[in-house]
Amino acid sequence: MAIAELLAAALGLYAGIGIIFAGWFVVFAVDRFDPAARGTSAGFRALILPGVAALWPFVCLLWMRRGAAHD
Repeated sequence: MAIAELLAAALGLYAGIGIIFAGWFVVFAVDRFDPAARGTSAGFRALILPGVAALWPFVCLLWMRRGAAHD
């Protein structure tokens, strides 16, 4: 049972970080990540929120690489 509890805690941590990152990203950073997203509606941002939350490590890595390439 300890392995199941550890797995559930890890999944909860992953999801929690994903939700926090996605909320921040969708509100503050999506415009800088993709210029085509500038001026988009709240509906679009709500639509991409679950995907960003689920794939937050990948999105974070892409955003960091893209930012480093533009500096």
